[in-house]
Amino acid sequence: MRKFLLVVLAILGVFTVFANTLVIKGSNTMLDFAQLWVEEFKKMYPQVKVTLEGAGSSTGIAALFNKTTDIANSSRWLRDSEIQRMFQEKQWFAPILVAWDGIAIVVHKDLPISNITLQQLKDIYTGKITRWNQIDPNLPARDIIAFSRNTASGTFEVFNEKVLKGERMSPRVRMLESSMAELETVAKTPFSIAYFGVGYVDQSVKVLSVEGIMPNKQNILSGKYPLARPLYVFINVTEGWPEEGPLADFLKFIMSKRGQELVERAGFVAALGQ
Repeated sequence: MRKFLLVVLAILGVFTVFANTLVIKGSNTMLDFAQLWVEEFKKMYPQVKVTLEGAGSSTGIAALFNKTTDIANSSRWLRDSEIQRMFQEKQWFAPILVAWDGIAIVVHKDLPISNITLQQLKDIYTGKITRWNQIDPNLPARDIIAFSRNTASGTFEVFNEKVLKGERMSPRVRMLESSMAELETVAKTPFSIAYFGVGYVDQSVKVLSVEGIMPNKQNILSGKYPLARPLYVFINVTEGWPEEGPLADFLKFIMSKRGQELVERAGFVAALGQ
């Protein structure tokens, strides 16, 4: 009997461990405010072990299919292939819009340019324009050094959709693994250009207006800024909506006033219009 009780207790202990864990994977863009969320959530629920990874939106959604994450942070909507896979596997994912973002176009701070058009961006990233003076004869006759997020990034996919319109990105463009890597590289690379979520912008780079419109809060919320986009978390609701436990508690928290304040603290725009 004693041995039986020990086995039962051991099994219950395993279930308790799993019941008090929360795994979040996905968007690198959302990593800054997701880290703030996790830090605050741990203060509220110290018994819950939370892990957070930000390797890209595609990795988060893949992990949701593979049941290796509870939440997939994503800076893009689901691909057609992912929606088809849901139907094939009879897995159902629910989106929650948690924030708004504008993909900021940034250049080295010494470059004498303040605005760029969508067509000029497309021509740079497809390789049709390779020198700055091709945009404006008053700009330096120097090669454009263009940086991009990698293909696992939701930011890459939104940029591809809104700017490249499906055309292939030039092999001259240098791929980087994170938004922070782009920021730091442009800051120290003359004649460079890159794109990433507005929350990562700081004084080390220059932000360009796009079609004469800056990526500020008002222009992002109104949709006036041409590279505005929603940011999501996806959860698997195949077995129903989570009503209790760490996942339910976390979802309630991130959509609370405090959770949305942390979105704004990270430089993004709250979904609830703080």
